[in-house]
Amino acid sequence: MLRAEGIVKTFFKGGANEVRALNNVSLSLAEGEFVTVIGSNGAGKSTFLGAVAGVFPVDQGRIFLNNEDMTAWPEWQRAAGIGRVFQDPAQGTCPGATIEQNLALALKRGQPRGLGPGVRRQDRELFREQLARLGLGLENRLRDPAGLLSGGQRQALSMLMAVLVKPRLLLLDEHTAALDPKTAGQVLDLTVRLVEELGLSTLMVTHNMRQAIGLGQRLVMFHRGEIVLDIRGEEKRNLRVEDLLQRFSEVRGEEFTSDRALLT
Repeated sequence: MLRAEGIVKTFFKGGANEVRALNNVSLSLAEGEFVTVIGSNGAGKSTFLGAVAGVFPVDQGRIFLNNEDMTAWPEWQRAAGIGRVFQDPAQGTCPGATIEQNLALALKRGQPRGLGPGVRRQDRELFREQLARLGLGLENRLRDPAGLLSGGQRQALSMLMAVLVKPRLLLLDEHTAALDPKTAGQVLDLTVRLVEELGLSTLMVTHNMRQAIGLGQRLVMFHRGEIVLDIRGEEKRNLRVEDLLQRFSEVRGEEFTSDRALLT
């Protein structure tokens, strides 16, 4: 479904701060597969998601979605088939627009837009129905500006916007990292429910090892711009945090104990 082949990305090329962020990364994602992505700070996790989403062009390699080569597609064109939720709850919504206006924008993702009502009556009923699934009472606040919502409410709205029109691929970039533990747990539960109900092909970046082990069918670890571990099936189901740390140390020949990935 998603196929990335030999992706290379270097930032500040030729300068004193040159960084090889992705070094010949290849990764395939099957239809409906939920993959967690973990690694140390600067390992290339978010850069890889950015490359897939078209945030920047890659230096080398090809990216395919449903066998369509989208390597040269701009970000807006890829957005028609890719849903995204960011770490910052404020990044996925427009604060000055109402909840229903934000959802109306999400509903029209990938479609041509012309002059007409921003929110139609039948759309409003759909929005109420979908918001009620969140269990946050937002279905009764359709005309409230999104900027008035709490971080957790706004992130839940971002999740709903990302999947309102079922995407071919869902990208979650540490989308619970900026929330308090209780709210993060609620948003994570919502994430799992939506991914399972809709059968979404998902890449979820996390720093939390227990999340990475406990969620999805597959775990991928990045380090220094490369994929160093790819674990799935029975091996993943039996995996513990201690095992993952040991595997990382064996692959890289170095300790991992100082990294934020140990926080659970």
